[in-house]
Amino acid sequence: MLSNRALSSSDSVTMRLNEKALQLTEEGRVIYNLSAGQLPIKPTSEFTEKIQHQINFLKSYQYPPSAGFKELRQKFLKTHAHNRRVDKIESMDCIISNGSKHSLYNVFGSIINPDDEVIILAPFWVSYPEMIKFWGGTTKVVRSNVFDAFTPAIDDIRKAVSQKTKAIIINSPNNPAGIHYSESWMKEFALLMTEFPQLLVISDEVYSDLHYFDPKPTYFYQYDPELLERTIIVHSISKSLASTGLRIGFTIAQKEIVEAMQRIQSQTTSGANSLIQRALIDFNFSSIDHFLAPVRNHIRLNAMFIQEMFRKSKLAHCWYQSTSGFYYMIDFSRTPMFEKYDREKDWSDEIAAQLLEVGVLVVPGKDFGMPNSFRISLVLEEIPFQEALTKLLKFLTAQ
Repeated sequence: MLSNRALSSSDSVTMRLNEKALQLTEEGRVIYNLSAGQLPIKPTSEFTEKIQHQINFLKSYQYPPSAGFKELRQKFLKTHAHNRRVDKIESMDCIISNGSKHSLYNVFGSIINPDDEVIILAPFWVSYPEMIKFWGGTTKVVRSNVFDAFTPAIDDIRKAVSQKTKAIIINSPNNPAGIHYSESWMKEFALLMTEFPQLLVISDEVYSDLHYFDPKPTYFYQYDPELLERTIIVHSISKSLASTGLRIGFTIAQKEIVEAMQRIQSQTTSGANSLIQRALIDFNFSSIDHFLAPVRNHIRLNAMFIQEMFRKSKLAHCWYQSTSGFYYMIDFSRTPMFEKYDREKDWSDEIAAQLLEVGVLVVPGKDFGMPNSFRISLVLEEIPFQEALTKLLKFLTAQ
């Protein structure tokens, strides 16, 4: 009855764990949720006021153009060109979709033919492999580890390129590692791309505004603007404006790719939310930096608490410096708890389930391409976060 495509799609361990956490909470258990993929705050008041203003206009409830309102598309182009200080971006095109996940889905649909390879850098966002597989492509994973702060080696990327390689995804700042690749890494990557002029690069920049340690993120195309001719930039308002539920993402790319994405979008979802698009047309994007300042400070304090607690727990060898986004990967394979486990097997799901039983909800690392690890979120309020981390480290140091 069901299609092979549906049958081959993976189930979400995260959703199962969240359902279990909800059940335990309803039973009266205290559960510390370290799985959150969104900021638990309201957007800036200026933005919500713009939305309220647009509620009074009929056109805010009617179909938008399938690629989005032209004024907003141009605004995203100009804002991104200003933020990255690369004028060439303004000559590219932009399409607005229903969140960055939808943007990426349409990107893959526009560029992937059956058996095309896409290189992804581990740890990677969980949906990349499933989306690529859905469109008939295959993935080739380049690994990294905690010793290098989850930054893959440029030479390993070079070795991964084959005749089938169509594109490489760069996710910086990175979900789930909470790091962004350094300026020197980006410069090396730009040089690497000159060796492979046939490759496209998808730059997933959704967390680019959430950096909390200097220097802030930079991007390979800033060091070689000619690379923009084959770069596909994906961004959204989800994290920058604490608006995950409003579903506005955008893609900046060459006109040919944007037109292909528009054709797919026009036959599936049509245009993104008219009301929110119209509110964004008049919104001052330069206010985002001020809006996120206290958020960055909060995440930085929680990240510093991780360092302090790892040191006190004699787990300093498992620590790395996170710099951006609001996640942290914990590799538990070198903790005392793991000494009784078979190291040839991935225990991420089992360990996450055990942690939930002691009251801490985390996301298993397997689906991020990182076995024997899990991801935690740094957005929880200070005291609950400290209590959660204390319980977590007690678990990891038990023998």
